[in-house]
Amino acid sequence: MECTVSWTGAAGGRSAMGFVAETGSGHTLVMDGAPDAARPENGGQNLAPRPMETVLAGTGGCTAYDVVLILKRGRHDVRGCSVKLTSERADTDPKVFTKIHMHFTVTGKDVPDSAVARAVAMSHEKYCSASIMLAKTAEITTSFEVVAA
Repeated sequence: MECTVSWTGAAGGRSAMGFVAETGSGHTLVMDGAPDAARPENGGQNLAPRPMETVLAGTGGCTAYDVVLILKRGRHDVRGCSVKLTSERADTDPKVFTKIHMHFTVTGKDVPDSAVARAVAMSHEKYCSASIMLAKTAEITTSFEVVAA
């Protein structure tokens, strides 16, 4: 796996903190920093997600992928899956994630709670590289609900 991240440079007559990531699979992802009123030259223009937001989003995608795949392999009639991630970060540098909560909403026909609980646990204990990696610094908790289709 590879990725090249490039600074987009100055924009609008001042230094900007925007970046474009080009992934090994041929896709691009734009990131930007938060505006900094005290030191505008160090801030972004709020044109794209922050880099740490993309880490959180990637983790959500990784675990949701696992949950759907595990449920489908179990021959469950899963028709939708979303995961809402809320997090806390350290106050000082490096501002690592210290807490992450993931709430899954699985939609399907006759999908048992026990199957969803098992899929979520398997993702976080065995398959989701991103959440397992983030668990080195963050307390990760999960919850879920099953919605009938």
